[in-house]
Amino acid sequence: MKFLSTTANDVLKTPTFVKITAFALVSLSLLFLLNHYSSSYSSLTFSIPTALTYPVSPSPESSLVPPPLKKKKIFRVPSLPPVERMGVVDENGAMSEDFKIGEFNSSLVDDLGNFSVKGEVKDKKSGVRVRVEKYKVCEQSMSEYIPCLDNVEEIKKLNSIVRGEKYERHCPEEGKGLNCLVPWPKGYRSPIPWPKSRDEVWFSNVPHTRLVEDKGGQNWISRKNDKFVFPGGGTQFIHGADKYLNQISEMVPDIAFGYNTRVALDIGCGVASFGAFSMQRNVTTLSVAPKDVHENQIQFALERGVPAMVALFATRRLLYPSQAFDMIHCSRCRVNWTRDDGILLLEVNRLLRAGGYFVWAAQPVYKHEEILQEQWKEMENLTTSICWELVRKEGYIAIWRKPLNNSCYLSRDPGVEPPICDSNDDPDNVWYVGLKACITELPSTGYGANVTKWPARLHFPPDRLQSIKMDAFISRKELFKAESKYWNEIIDSYVRAYHWKEFKLRNVMDMRAGFGGFAAAMHDLQIDCWVMNVVPVNGFNTLPVLYDRGLIGVMHDWCEPFDTYPRTYDLLHAAGLFSVEEKRHKCNISTIMLEMDRMLRPGGLVYIRDSVSVMGELQEIATAMGWVSALHDTSEGPHASWKIFMSEKRM
Repeated sequence: MKFLSTTANDVLKTPTFVKITAFALVSLSLLFLLNHYSSSYSSLTFSIPTALTYPVSPSPESSLVPPPLKKKKIFRVPSLPPVERMGVVDENGAMSEDFKIGEFNSSLVDDLGNFSVKGEVKDKKSGVRVRVEKYKVCEQSMSEYIPCLDNVEEIKKLNSIVRGEKYERHCPEEGKGLNCLVPWPKGYRSPIPWPKSRDEVWFSNVPHTRLVEDKGGQNWISRKNDKFVFPGGGTQFIHGADKYLNQISEMVPDIAFGYNTRVALDIGCGVASFGAFSMQRNVTTLSVAPKDVHENQIQFALERGVPAMVALFATRRLLYPSQAFDMIHCSRCRVNWTRDDGILLLEVNRLLRAGGYFVWAAQPVYKHEEILQEQWKEMENLTTSICWELVRKEGYIAIWRKPLNNSCYLSRDPGVEPPICDSNDDPDNVWYVGLKACITELPSTGYGANVTKWPARLHFPPDRLQSIKMDAFISRKELFKAESKYWNEIIDSYVRAYHWKEFKLRNVMDMRAGFGGFAAAMHDLQIDCWVMNVVPVNGFNTLPVLYDRGLIGVMHDWCEPFDTYPRTYDLLHAAGLFSVEEKRHKCNISTIMLEMDRMLRPGGLVYIRDSVSVMGELQEIATAMGWVSALHDTSEGPHASWKIFMSEKRM
């Protein structure tokens, strides 16, 4: 018995017995659990995985109570509708003649018929934009096309043209703008570089002889073989602009060209010889004229390398701020200053800086014919009523000075015309604003009148900086100085790395000018050019500051064409413009780029500093226009959010 007992104990202690016992206990437990849950889950559906799975260690709580098994949902797939196949390939990949053509917007064909289509990408405004592979060239008749001034369709709708309305801006409606590349004149040649271009330009670049025929005897312009030659004369200064400028200086020494007088406006400029010769006296003269019977005046001016744009005195304010110009000049400019209660001279008064000079050279000044003397008397009365002082009248030139403050205006008798403008009238609001027959009151602070002398004024923060409506207040002077330093460093790097001085740049545009730091840097680094500073309408109106610095500029909306002839700028510069315009959702980037191509001379350059997000579209459009482009990193490195996009419009 003892032997049996010992043997039984030994058996129970063997590993085999322990394994059999454990297996039996586990089996009984599983059987109990299945019976317990069988009432709730009478029919279970199991699926076998087709891929390897990896076990996840259960939490302590889940190991105590087993989770309830979820009932698997059975999804029924609905029958699919018949497939409408687009194109000419059937489901087996074979060519088929039984196919449907998808719907499309027929208006796209009208608007984009001049394009070669590559594909489609979404546009934020219309939902669909056609991506262009290559823009075609416009008809040869459009070689001098200015969209907002050559809009014959809109000009025909005008109720009146007696005040010059037909020469004002009438831009194409949305969808009817430029959609092709403006062609060059036959025989176009690379422009003669400055300063030689002041005296001669290629005939083939501006092939028009009307001015030669009409003004040849007044020493404006003549033709010599394959060139136009500019002797430097004008209607009232046939002996040359240089002698004429000397005469003005002698009449009123306080004008002090290049010191007191830095920025001037020449109205009805002819071929801009006044502006061309004033430059050698450190005066930047903006020459303006309408596109009238002598429609190529501004084209000649820009081909010569002189600051100019198409503009006129008609029914709207010019696109320049109040107190912009130190001197305004009119030599036989064919403007009736006294019409409509002197509304046009009152616009000159708005533009003229406090203490600035108006120079008028015209027949009423010196001729004694009765009708001309009546005109002179009207001019005398009008200038007296707006408190201008006739400081000198000599020969065929009369010079008036605008007052420095409002004391004369306020001391006039009650009811004297013209009245002072309403206090709520903003004299710097100029975008499509009508002329007003009232006197623009001067700021009581003296802003505009107290600018520093040139050249110190270029970098001295002007007092009018405080009047700009912007989101900074205390730090404005610091922002002004920081912008100048920022652009000076950038342009210095352009000059060194990209050899800007070798490009012979002359006519330059900054498409988003800010405080004018770009233009100031171009001056400081001795790039022999002038800069048209454009202030977009959707940003801070910094134009008064630009003019107080001794620079020139204009207000503009880049969703509309600019008032200049084709092929008039050597360099277009834009910093942050396209990312800002993209957020406006007003027009496509291609609208702006096509306008840039119109303004850019063959051989001209484009430098765009902007967000990485717009670079792809800029490259695509530039390629479609035939520009040769490259993308470069900024000084912040390859991972910066901005890039430099450079293009050349090759000959």
